[in-house]
Amino acid sequence: MEINPKSLHKIIELIQRGVDIANPLTLDVGEEVNVNRISGKGVKIYPGCRIYGDKTVISEGSKIGYEAPVTIDNCQIGPGVELKGGFFRQSVFLEKASMGLGAHVREGCLLEEETSGAHCVGLKQTILFPFVTLGSLINFCDCLMAGGTGRKDHSEVGSSYIHFNFTPDGDKTTPSLIGDVSRGVMLRERPVFLGGQGGMVGPLRVGYGNVIAAGTILRNDVAEENKLVVGKSYKGSVTNFTANQYAGLSRLVSSNVLYLANLLALEEWYTQVRRGFFLKQELGEWIYQGALEKLTMAKEERLNRLKAMSDKMPESMRRDKPDSASAARKKEFHERITALCELFLEPARSSKTIEMKEAFLSRFQALARNGDRGYIEAIKSLPDDTAKRGTDWLQHIIADLCQKAAALLPSLKLFKK
Repeated sequence: MEINPKSLHKIIELIQRGVDIANPLTLDVGEEVNVNRISGKGVKIYPGCRIYGDKTVISEGSKIGYEAPVTIDNCQIGPGVELKGGFFRQSVFLEKASMGLGAHVREGCLLEEETSGAHCVGLKQTILFPFVTLGSLINFCDCLMAGGTGRKDHSEVGSSYIHFNFTPDGDKTTPSLIGDVSRGVMLRERPVFLGGQGGMVGPLRVGYGNVIAAGTILRNDVAEENKLVVGKSYKGSVTNFTANQYAGLSRLVSSNVLYLANLLALEEWYTQVRRGFFLKQELGEWIYQGALEKLTMAKEERLNRLKAMSDKMPESMRRDKPDSASAARKKEFHERITALCELFLEPARSSKTIEMKEAFLSRFQALARNGDRGYIEAIKSLPDDTAKRGTDWLQHIIADLCQKAAALLPSLKLFKK
């Protein structure tokens, strides 16, 4: 078997840096890979792996390909991460995250500290907060999940679970929030459990502390908290279906606006709070930049899906009476989609938001950033009143964006039951 001379040169450089490569001739390293972004401290790459992409970062103590060959394409991998087998593209894995055999993690994923997945897990445009655990044989794209306080108290998705992420009209305007950003980042909320052999028909919201029983297909929001939800069986039926009616347009748009607002709050959290912790790590600046890139990708994905749906409104309006409320909603959405999207392209800058941010950061910096404490320890050590200030700041960002979107689209009556 011949090996690409340029790849061999990269492999030799990695070995010289201290990377443990058990069988170098089975490895393929793209010539665009920057070996200076692969740590020589405790990194082990098992036989058969492929490493591509000029933005790829592999931090100290990471283990790649223990259970099966791994392909990495422009991923940023934090300290102590284990990618045991599968395909990983344009995603970020923070400290001690792990994924098992047969993983298929595509672009736009952000897996925070100590998240884990067992075998055969498929993710795309997925954000998991610390400690979230996924079972096996799962398809969990286009959602954000938070909840839990540690490895023994974590949100979990049972095996054979699916997040259904297309509408009957073929739109992918279906992001679901399990937990939220403003409370989830504080790592003190009750976990959410999604029982195995079940699913969610996005877009949905699920509150903290909820247990969705095994086998349940969730079709409605469960915004209340600390509930046990047992799904009911639906009677079989065959009915007429007319495509692109959009009777539930207000709910679809509301869900997407709320998800986008949460993404902007998370982006603020990373830039204002998390960056300092990344800078303490070897290669941490590159991991941080990768995380911001993934949040930008997440926003772009949601905005593009909304634009694609708005493009279908003129055709849908032809089925409505010209003076109907339904036609007015669709016309407004179609005509104001650009203005709606522009709401989410700039950071939150209102005077109230800045005041709340500074009030939190002044306390946070005094309490959490001194010494060698890592991010998880620092956040968990915050007094409850300080954590509440942070939650209030982030929630104000979210509420402000939702209010502006509702004012822009009055006919849709966003966020009104």
